[in-house]
Amino acid sequence: PPTTPPPTTPPPNGGCTATYTVTNQWQGGFQGEVRVTAGTRAITGWTAGWTFANGQRVTQSWNVALTSSGATVTARNTDYNGRLAAGASASFGFLGSWTGTNSLPVVSCTAS
Repeated sequence: PPTTPPPTTPPPNGGCTATYTVTNQWQGGFQGEVRVTAGTRAITGWTAGWTFANGQRVTQSWNVALTSSGATVTARNTDYNGRLAAGASASFGFLGSWTGTNSLPVVSCTAS
């Protein structure tokens, strides 16, 4: 079942925050979404990242340039969703696999 995202703090000035949500889950697989939100200033690009704790892996993604190495995932904006006005958001999605527990990772966000 979908899970509630962890609480987030407001984005720092000129920075960004990212919120991770599991939108659907089934035995051995899940669909996730990450929403990136600009702080009090516009940004021209962003990078979000997280590390899975329980063997999860991303198998497919959309609206993002995503790379992974083991449990570490790095997501960079594409040409069409990197520029965000102050307070504006962009989201990307992905499919993943899991074994054991599909716990929510803590996501970092860096604006450029």
